[in-house]
Amino acid sequence: MSTHEPDPAAEDGSAAGATAPRSLAEALRARDDASLGALLRARPDLLNPVPNDLTQLATRAGTRASVIRALEHLDRFTLQTAEALAVAPDPTTYDTLLALLAGDEDGDEEGNARTVAAALPRAVDTLREQALLWGPDDRLRLVRTARELLAPAPGRPSPTGLGPTVAEATSGMSPGRIQDIVAAAGLPSTHDPVSAVASLTALFTDRTRMSALLDEAPADAVEVLSRLVWGPPYGQVTAEPAAHLRWLLDRGLLLPTAPGTVVLPREAALHLRGGRAHRALEPLPPAVEATATHRATVVNATAAGQAYTALATVEELLKDWDEGGPAVLRAGGLSVRDLKRTATALDTTEALAAFWVELAYAAGLVASDGEADEQYAATPAYDDWLEQPAAERWARLVSAWLPATRAAGLVGGRDGAAAVSPAGRTLSALGPHLDRSAAPEVRRRVLTLLSELPEGASPDPETLLARLRWERPLRGAAPDDSGDAEDLRTRLARWTLTEAELLGMTGRGALAEHGQALLTQDAHATPVEQAAAERAAIDLLTPLLPEPLDHVLLQADLTAVAPGPLERPLAEALSVLADVESKGGATVYRFTPGSVRRALDSGQAASDLHDFLTTHSRTPVPQPLAYLIDDVARKHGHLRIGAASAYVRCDDDVLLGEILADKRSAGLRLRRLAPTVLAAQADPATLLEGLRQMGFAPAAESPEGDVLITRAHARRTPPRTAPEPVPEGPPLPDATLLTAAVRAIRAGDLASTTPRKHAPGEQTGALPRTSAADTLATMQAAVMTGDAVWIGYVNAEGTASQRVIAPIRVEGGFVTAYDHTADEVRTYPLHRVTGVAELEAG
Repeated sequence: MSTHEPDPAAEDGSAAGATAPRSLAEALRARDDASLGALLRARPDLLNPVPNDLTQLATRAGTRASVIRALEHLDRFTLQTAEALAVAPDPTTYDTLLALLAGDEDGDEEGNARTVAAALPRAVDTLREQALLWGPDDRLRLVRTARELLAPAPGRPSPTGLGPTVAEATSGMSPGRIQDIVAAAGLPSTHDPVSAVASLTALFTDRTRMSALLDEAPADAVEVLSRLVWGPPYGQVTAEPAAHLRWLLDRGLLLPTAPGTVVLPREAALHLRGGRAHRALEPLPPAVEATATHRATVVNATAAGQAYTALATVEELLKDWDEGGPAVLRAGGLSVRDLKRTATALDTTEALAAFWVELAYAAGLVASDGEADEQYAATPAYDDWLEQPAAERWARLVSAWLPATRAAGLVGGRDGAAAVSPAGRTLSALGPHLDRSAAPEVRRRVLTLLSELPEGASPDPETLLARLRWERPLRGAAPDDSGDAEDLRTRLARWTLTEAELLGMTGRGALAEHGQALLTQDAHATPVEQAAAERAAIDLLTPLLPEPLDHVLLQADLTAVAPGPLERPLAEALSVLADVESKGGATVYRFTPGSVRRALDSGQAASDLHDFLTTHSRTPVPQPLAYLIDDVARKHGHLRIGAASAYVRCDDDVLLGEILADKRSAGLRLRRLAPTVLAAQADPATLLEGLRQMGFAPAAESPEGDVLITRAHARRTPPRTAPEPVPEGPPLPDATLLTAAVRAIRAGDLASTTPRKHAPGEQTGALPRTSAADTLATMQAAVMTGDAVWIGYVNAEGTASQRVIAPIRVEGGFVTAYDHTADEVRTYPLHRVTGVAELEAG
């Protein structure tokens, strides 16, 4: 906790001095419970663990880590206000702060000064609320740690570009040299260095005298000052500086800080700047501009279409992995080759394939199976998800995406881990190191900004990014470890715009109604509020989604056209009987001998296929398709494959002779065992595939001679939970926790600040120490008089604390009392009470 000099007004006994806080702890003590709750909500790290009293809270609020975190959450103007406070006198006044921000020049700056004056109260209130600033308007004090972080230092320039004060720059200078500077500046000599420095400071802060001094400066000297005025304020000089530099050095307008290094004093720079601490002040957030406006119906319909495409893409991904997906790398994640293969299967880019894979993972639909040879596969939750209506499936995907901390856009980049390799490791999809705790905040903020635009308006991305940088300037101040030119928050925002369009949250860049309904789900909403928001989004999206169809249109060129999404049983059956040729608004399926054979292998007969097509086609079954089915069915199963290693049997010995005579069968190493049986040294699966490639239609059979029906066996992982987001710092406390924490801090502060009688030799602040007999006697006396007492108490974990209690009953080795610290009646074992002391009257 910072220490401060006594308030002169307080020493004079004035009313103003009597109420002005002398420390941050006193300022916090003067707050009401609502204000303390707002502080703890804005800086939740202060609650871990709950401080014992307000003095401990103030100490924790001034620690370096906590202050840095608080500064990172300030918007640009509030941060600029804190930076101005760091270069202002300590303490300073509100008027001085306003002058540092708005400047003291008239003309073109007048309008900006009015804007600054209007915005400054909010910035000051924010700094006060977050305990970065305390004191009344005539004695504003920035907490010491914040001042140390933001004020200029030799190894760290100030964000304002200002250098040290005259007093700081001359602290190691000889008294004689200081007197020479004073004389060269036209000031009377003084009897000590302190008054000399004060005289020089007064000159630099006097606008009239300073202007007169600079009017005498050589033109080259003025040019040097103009290069240093906005920072950095340091420059290099030789052992024999030029005449114009010597003029500046002689008058203290440049002061030496190290051999060959000089600095422009802060007071001189402020004069040259017109009193402004910042070159470019941004008191107002930049507006997010719209590039186009669309009708709401167009936006909603476009978003709904993209939402349905998203569902189809996730289904297609997991269908491709249905019998077992790609292997898990030793370090975790997908290999580059498997990601490319997945992108090819989805007919998309590797970056988008990584997004869909990560989305399915975040929703708990895919995970590793945990076997010895680990593979990715769908989870049991995927089967439940498939059975839900389309709008509910979409809501589940988006509800998993919004709070997810995994950033799919990082896949393929480097994580900057120099400890692993000089270039860092390549980040893989589903692998480790993809979590970025800022992702949910950026994602939600981007969508919130979209919701604030007029209905149907799509934003200009650059103005949206400028707004985000204004809101969190320190978070976006440096590039990410990956080496990308843009900082992480900017890239997260760009990815959010793309991903929201892919998911159907937005249409043509504008936020859709169902997307906005889901966005009302607060980041820390209760499960009931989350369910209500999801239900509202589902109700808005459901009418916009196309109804599944129960028919297709058969074409004479052996194709079938699905003019829209198909019912699930129809789509699954058709995917076995035909191959998907093209996708889009309508899906085109092509019938081939291989696809028909696949349907026959699954146990269907030719008559079943004819009936299926007749039932589900709005057009007559074309003759070429009927012939294809009958022709493949006639040949299907004529040859039988079994395990010897493998054998081929057929009632037609001429057909077996044809196979043996075919040169393409050489690799199968066949030999005739009987007129109707061939033996092979290949396994049955290889033999089956080889004969099919030769143009035959064999069927596998069981050891009993029955035809084997081949169906896809879906592979599922054991039950898995979706990955938990990696939070950014401690979780935001809810209202119940805040109320309890404020009450506990208040009670602890009462116990620590209540005046009490001290035993001779007792150290101030130490727990009271009394004998068991004295403790019992004092407790019994307090019961009779109804007075409160101060006790030291050690709990079962050995943690010592001090409490103010009002004893009600003492019996059986226990004291029952109203505990002012906990604000409730409690019972304490007397053997855990270290001592008791009476409180001072009044």
